[in-house]
Amino acid sequence: MLHAKIIDLSKEKIKPENAEEFIASSKFGASIVFYGTVRENNENKKVTGITYDSHDELVIKSFKEIYNEADQKLNIKEKSVYIEHVKGYVGLGEISIIIAVACPRRSEAYDLSRYIIEEIKKRSPIWKKEHYKNKDSEWLKGNPIQAN
Repeated sequence: MLHAKIIDLSKEKIKPENAEEFIASSKFGASIVFYGTVRENNENKKVTGITYDSHDELVIKSFKEIYNEADQKLNIKEKSVYIEHVKGYVGLGEISIIIAVACPRRSEAYDLSRYIIEEIKKRSPIWKKEHYKNKDSEWLKGNPIQAN
């Protein structure tokens, strides 16, 4: 079971209760909710916020592929996964991504959560523009879109 979505911040924000409700089930013994938030420092620069941009269709496709690959690579058949990522400006301490997973056992939940975030960082076409205290900003080096 998967829920995957890009949130346009001009229309809505990530609501953690949606993720928690989606993965809630008595058939799972372990749940993990991962929040990615905007931190105040990156490479010795004072960050004030980040603007995220994405290729929405390809991002959703990558989320689905990562979810499906977990079956083969981690052998976790029973799972519930909720992924949302923002698009637009996010201020300090605000949530940019939420990944909620539920599995029968805690080791599976930890492995799955870690696998999903690492693969999203490597493969999903989401770009970050950092904004700094000195009013400068820059697009960070990301991963190129790879055709399959």
